Amino acid sequence: MNDNDQPILIIGSFASPYVRKVLACLELKGLAYTVDPITPFYGNDEFSRLSPLRRIPVLVQGDLALSDSSVICAWLDEAYPDRPMLLPDGTPAERARARWLEEFADSRMGDVFIWDLFFQKRVHPAVWGEPGDQARIDAAMNEKIPAILEYLEGEVPAEGYIFGDAMGLADVALATFFPNASYAGYQVDAARWPHVAGFVGRCLAHPAFAKPMSYEAALLRSSQAERRDALLAVGAPLSEVTYGLPEPRKGLMDL
Repeated sequence: MNDNDQPILIIGSFASPYVRKVLACLELKGLAYTVDPITPFYGNDEFSRLSPLRRIPVLVQGDLALSDSSVICAWLDEAYPDRPMLLPDGTPAERARARWLEEFADSRMGDVFIWDLFFQKRVHPAVWGEPGDQARIDAAMNEKIPAILEYLEGEVPAEGYIFGDAMGLADVALATFFPNASYAGYQVDAARWPHVAGFVGRCLAHPAFAKPMSYEAALLRSSQAERRDALLAVGAPLSEVTYGLPEPRKGLMDL
């Protein structure tokens, strides 16, 4: 069997923006996959070996294990060049711009939308039973996110996607953070940032996002103990084995 013919496993919760990014790219590529829908706080020792920073997603295919969403998406284009490409099929400058927008999303948007907002408002109370940092939440809502949206308003198109009519990696990388912002109570002001609001709406309505996101509602309304059964009930493609533990524990990035 060719290595690329082996099943693809993604370790990580459907509600993670980085997992959502990888699943959308797998959908764009037309590749089958299964998911072990754990959050990193519940990862066991083998998960720690596969993901030394205890971050998600992790891709496993045979003996190959990759962590970090950008590494995984780059590998998907290299491993499956016969499938639709995630980077634009244009000039080196266009591909460089796509990589920059992915980096901006992964780093700046991840820091603000996830660590300053979503983690503080949703994850910290739910997992650790403690209130989040309200000062970080306020700064994200009132200062940091508006600054990000001002930048994006000049980068995303009024119609279509960043590099034309087909959604690609840059679009996915930017749009994937907005569901988490909405879960934390933040919505884009369409009057102030119309390009961003329209762009995000188009991306999230695309089948590559819509299919895996259809499982998120079941995940978000279920407890940790009920989660697997709730996801199976709505047809989520879950793996038979899990790298999860019954109780959470902090990783390097949480200490």
